[in-house]
Amino acid sequence: MSWHPQYRSSKFRHVYGKAASKDKCYDCVPITHNINDNYFCAVNPSFIAVVTECVGGGAFLVIPIKQTGKLDPHYPRVCGHKGNVLDIKWNPFNDFVIASCSEDTTVKIWDIPNQLLKRNITTPKKELVGHTRRVGLIEWHPTADDILFSSGYDYKIMIWNLSVLGTVLSKPVKILDAHKDVVLSMSFNTNGSLLATACRDRKIRVINPRAGTVLQEGSYKSHRVNKVLFLGNMKMLFSTGTSRWNNRQIALWDQNDLSVPLLEEDLDGSSGLLFPVYDSDTHMLYVVGKGDGNIRYYEINPEKPYLNYLMEYHSHLPQKGIGMMPKRGLDVGACEIFRFYKLIPTKSLIEPISMIVPRRSESYQADIYPLTAAAQPALTAADWLAGIDKEPLLVSLRPRSEAVMSPPQLPDQEPLTEDTDQSQQQESQGRLSVEDKQKPREIEHSRKRLKVYESLPENQQMCLSNGFDMFECPPPKTESELLQMYYRQQEEIRRLRELVIQKDIQIKQLSLELRNLCTHTDD
Repeated sequence: MSWHPQYRSSKFRHVYGKAASKDKCYDCVPITHNINDNYFCAVNPSFIAVVTECVGGGAFLVIPIKQTGKLDPHYPRVCGHKGNVLDIKWNPFNDFVIASCSEDTTVKIWDIPNQLLKRNITTPKKELVGHTRRVGLIEWHPTADDILFSSGYDYKIMIWNLSVLGTVLSKPVKILDAHKDVVLSMSFNTNGSLLATACRDRKIRVINPRAGTVLQEGSYKSHRVNKVLFLGNMKMLFSTGTSRWNNRQIALWDQNDLSVPLLEEDLDGSSGLLFPVYDSDTHMLYVVGKGDGNIRYYEINPEKPYLNYLMEYHSHLPQKGIGMMPKRGLDVGACEIFRFYKLIPTKSLIEPISMIVPRRSESYQADIYPLTAAAQPALTAADWLAGIDKEPLLVSLRPRSEAVMSPPQLPDQEPLTEDTDQSQQQESQGRLSVEDKQKPREIEHSRKRLKVYESLPENQQMCLSNGFDMFECPPPKTESELLQMYYRQQEEIRRLRELVIQKDIQIKQLSLELRNLCTHTDD
């Protein structure tokens, strides 16, 4: 009979939200009053973009991330749309390219200069013309370069290849017409091979976007879905919506069986939408309420109980929309694991909210910052359209660390031929940094240590620190997985060295105090 502890041990159990001071907020920003259920804000480490009120067409502001304080009322705008802007998204691989969609049925791609805007931007880099009704949602592909998805009120999802020459594109590479009503939400899995959608017909669909086929479709009478989200590679979906009694509700689904939710929970009786945000690095799920100032956050587990409530951030200022900073833009020195940008139209204010893990040490905490997705595409648009899937490239958040490595291969892939293995090894070696190529002895040494570790009896095996548990994670089977383990061990060694240095300093201080004490005693 197994014993389960009453309290879970978690590094993120005490995470708390901290609002920025007034001088680090963005004040006097004319935030849109549009009633659409979108985020209306997009953030990257260089800029913050927010949909704004505009007379005669649609516009949005692009503000440098460090330009806080009061905004000039005559600050230039991006205003090339003829209708209200409904959604904006930054290119995940280029901080100076942003996409926008509008009620004028078009999607536009904009180049943002690497300097302070001095005049309005009215000419887009590309214009995508294909929808017959207003376009409500856009999403960039998470691993392929220049692939953009758009969803309109014509019930169609269009896939665009932006690497095609021309400023006006009227022919998408693929049209998904599996929906019979308006699509309310779109979400990709980690490598972008699957697309999950929530539709106004109350159905959740999992679609193969290249083939255009619906792999799973389901609806539940007691859950009217509004937003849906892939939970990384955990084979689960998370959705927010309302119950039959109009209570705000969350639900967890098996990706391969949408007939009945794994978990269903009513939150409260408010009428505002719930925006779900998932951090696949820390397995933390944030639920942001529209129309209130609360942010609930949970920890996701692959086994029951799937959802573990951590805490809730409270604020008396209601939010209309929300923006999320990518992980590469966080302040790792302050143990910041996530950052929201809260839109408060009643105050014309954008307020950053940092989610912080309380730690005493001011050094880099490697255990709360695993390797995260880099700002580099894993494959080209042509490769993805040809049927190739790759996991995102990974990068360390340690300061002054710029090495990008290829992700580990999935264990459930089919065995490849010897020629293909050799070509993939050459390709992965080509992506590694020069520093990694200079350390073959250390990698071989890690291999030998793993073999010795596997030969030990169970009662003598020890778990690796730095958040890597050998009882939960299998030994590495590929070169990439071995490199990932090697990086974690190196980070742990650096952390231990820093601790040793701190202890040496403390020892010296104590010895000086002891010497002074002895001197005073002799006197």
